[in-house]
Amino acid sequence: MVFLFMNVGDQETVIRLFLISEYFQPVLPEILSGQLWRIFTPIFLHFGVFHIVFNMMWTWELGRIIEQKQGRVILLSVCLLSGAVANLAQYWVSGPVFGGMSGVVYALFGYIWIQGLTNLRFGIRLNPAIVYLMMGWFVVCWTGILEKLFGLSVANAAHTAGLVSGVLISLLITWFFGIRRAR
Repeated sequence: MVFLFMNVGDQETVIRLFLISEYFQPVLPEILSGQLWRIFTPIFLHFGVFHIVFNMMWTWELGRIIEQKQGRVILLSVCLLSGAVANLAQYWVSGPVFGGMSGVVYALFGYIWIQGLTNLRFGIRLNPAIVYLMMGWFVVCWTGILEKLFGLSVANAAHTAGLVSGVLISLLITWFFGIRRAR
């Protein structure tokens, strides 16, 4: 819905409502004044059809695995926590103008990847081709080649923070519930 509003309405107004902040200095004044939802809202901003299509495709594919295996509460928790971590990381690195769900996508990927390796009851291990694809894209984005060749800005800090948070959440859940991998 946000993407549609961005493209049929007043794009600037929609974007300003969903940015983590309108300012880099002072630091996060809207959030500090109580607009806590802004920690999450940048995940709803997408700057192009391919951006939203790929983000939603991976969110659907990876999210439904977690939902089917561990339920909506875990899925929502991973999305919200990793979204906040990814958004804050990207803000600290590049300022307030960014958006997208890819930090959460990398968190979902990292979560499933580690659950498959550490939690026997999870019952799914990611196909190695998916791991290579996701990590390959991660590296390609960090090289800066997409920006040089196509002018595409990539939220690498969000990708990294999302991946790390997904892995850590997965490890914490495995540890908290005492789930061990069979030897």
